[in-house]
Amino acid sequence: MTRVPRARTGAATLDKAADENFPVAPFFLPRAWRDDLMAVYGFARLVDDIGDGDLAPGGADARHLGVDPAQADDRLAVLDAFETDLHRVFATTGDGPHHPLLRALRPTVRRRALTPDPFLALVEANRQDQKVRRYGTYEELQAYCELSANPVGRLVLAITGTTSPERVRRSDAVCTALQIVEHLQDVAEDLARDRIYLPAEDMARFHVAEDDLAQASAGASVRALIAFEAQRAHALLAEGTALVGSVDGRLRLLLAGFVGGGRAALAAVTAAGHDVLPGPPKPTAPRLLREVGAVLRRAHRER
Repeated sequence: MTRVPRARTGAATLDKAADENFPVAPFFLPRAWRDDLMAVYGFARLVDDIGDGDLAPGGADARHLGVDPAQADDRLAVLDAFETDLHRVFATTGDGPHHPLLRALRPTVRRRALTPDPFLALVEANRQDQKVRRYGTYEELQAYCELSANPVGRLVLAITGTTSPERVRRSDAVCTALQIVEHLQDVAEDLARDRIYLPAEDMARFHVAEDDLAQASAGASVRALIAFEAQRAHALLAEGTALVGSVDGRLRLLLAGFVGGGRAALAAVTAAGHDVLPGPPKPTAPRLLREVGAVLRRAHRER
């Protein structure tokens, strides 16, 4: 298998995998799966970095995408160029994609017969981030997660050859939960970007104003709101037990890592007293291992 050297595939982007709440491509997986999962992660991380304005300094990503230097800070312009390059991944003619991470993705797309839809959804989610700064209802937030998170789980199922309607349904629940957990951890960081992913209807229910989210520490109302949203994520993650139990071998361990990672992150939020404003509560490695073990045991009992 021909691999593009890391120095040319956005090593700084790929290295962010270590900071995620769940293992992206752990060592125990077959090498082919790891390569394909990292190729998909590289795409997903890069498109998020474009949407968040977190690209590596120097403008190399914009240059790879053919963006005029004068527009290198225009996130929508870069996202448009990125989508154009994404279409080259799936094209049967032409010289292929220009960005190294998209060139690395092309063999995975062909080997696993992946379709453009989940990738395009992730691009659209980041476009939405530039235009939509607040969500009125939980249903609106779920619709955003359908674009921003659920495609990742569907790609994991496709790469591992385990797609089925029931697994997709449960995977969507887990991915939405993981997205909500990330939003809870990053309330302060998101607010600094003028984004709030806590539904306005829930903020009103708990008497939380936007100014309350800008404080150094959360008051009782904010903590109650975060606890409420965390419970929603817990309920969605519960659907992951059956997903884990529906597969075997190393894939079961991988999916348990996703579900356990979400549970461990929620445990960190709880341990912080639901005060997420000083900074993102992060799970410890021992807690992550305990949660993964608990998910595996529960999946075995319920199978």
